[in-house]
Amino acid sequence: MPRTARSPFLLAGLLAGAGVLHVTVPKVFDGTVPRVLPGTPRAWTYASGVVECALAAGLVHPRTRRIAARATAGFLVGVFPANVQMALDWRHRPALPRAAAFGRLPLQIPLVLWAHKVARAEGTSRS
Repeated sequence: MPRTARSPFLLAGLLAGAGVLHVTVPKVFDGTVPRVLPGTPRAWTYASGVVECALAAGLVHPRTRRIAARATAGFLVGVFPANVQMALDWRHRPALPRAAAFGRLPLQIPLVLWAHKVARAEGTSRS
């Protein structure tokens, strides 16, 4: 299988892994939920985990891959404030966790571009 053909499955694996973690160890993620959001952080943590798993499932199936990839790009942009919240909250932690929290911020860009590329590739393969 060529690298580009594996790309949606790798992205799906990343999303599924993150989704499972959000649901199975939610306490780790609760603190990253921006305080301005209504409801409880746990509800947002579970919801984002479910969405990540649904997006992963959509990326795996060719019929839903393009829309799932577009939705993934939008989702990754949408959760960026949680990454900012985490970085701000962790700015006084020891160097390694602080570096990880701040390192997540620029990582979001290639993830969004990856999802966009999967959507574009799927669009051209159906033409």
